[in-house]
Amino acid sequence: MTSAAIQANDVLPSPASGEGRTAVRGRHPFVRRLVTRIASGIVVLWAAATLAFWTLQLVPGSVVDILAGDLNDPALREALIAEWHLNLSAWDQYLAFLGRLAVGDLGTSYVQRQPVLGVIGDQILPTITLAVAAGVLAVILAIVLSTLTVGRRPRLRASLSTVELIFVSIPVFWSGLLLLMVFSFALKLFPVAGGNGIQSLVLPTIALALPAAGLLSQVLREAMQRTMDEPFIVSVRARGVRETLVIWRHALRHAMLPGMTIAGALVGGLLGGAVITEQVFGRPGLGSVTLSAVTNKDVPVVLGVVLLAALVYVVVSTLLDILYTAVDPRLRGAR
Repeated sequence: MTSAAIQANDVLPSPASGEGRTAVRGRHPFVRRLVTRIASGIVVLWAAATLAFWTLQLVPGSVVDILAGDLNDPALREALIAEWHLNLSAWDQYLAFLGRLAVGDLGTSYVQRQPVLGVIGDQILPTITLAVAAGVLAVILAIVLSTLTVGRRPRLRASLSTVELIFVSIPVFWSGLLLLMVFSFALKLFPVAGGNGIQSLVLPTIALALPAAGLLSQVLREAMQRTMDEPFIVSVRARGVRETLVIWRHALRHAMLPGMTIAGALVGGLLGGAVITEQVFGRPGLGSVTLSAVTNKDVPVVLGVVLLAALVYVVVSTLLDILYTAVDPRLRGAR
């Protein structure tokens, strides 16, 4: 063996060495964790679909009458029986229902005379835009409020905590009406209704972001305050690091995990709040679709919205689990 090969063996860990085995083990637990999250997400979607189907079966009355709503058309009843396989047993109907969902078929809205996927797809972009904009604004506000108050004077913390409590307590529709009265009716800075342009997005985004920002800020501040009492922070300060850098570089990073957990839980609230906010500000989106479906007893569309909400929850939960490992490297090797 050459001297270069001997040196390489001395430097590089062999597959049989402890370091090599650790590196291999460090990758596989993350893959297993990801596969587990995807599998659990599929189970959640299956449970949501199962609950929706059997709830429809257990509602008093004929399934055909429920699906037809206020439409009394013999041809429609025949189409519903064929589409939902209502001439078969309940178990066969359930299997056919799952088979349709597996290929992305959510059924047909006979009220609007088009596929449910098309009804939802035409209006989902404005809702996602509003929810994402509100989520980004909520995170920015929460980080600013929490970092400004952690480790500061108690009077300042108490004042901003009161403001955050007000944000959390005010219903979205009420804050939306206040924003309309001040900035649209009185000052005429923003349009009263509509969904065209950036200006029409500003007030709905603020109204939807304030409750999420208030809750997220409280969680971040509490987590950062606990971190500021840890021994390693004393060591960081002893090296002469400025307090602002201690907060932003160390305390905030350690507060990201609980903050991300709360942010993930708030996603459902943002989507649900977006439906209400769209009605207050007269915006297009899933709010109008859901309200119209409930009013007209358009059950296939209502089921589609329910399953969409479950899908969003699964996607967000999976993404958060991946982000956890990026924020905290210790989780990459967790079994």
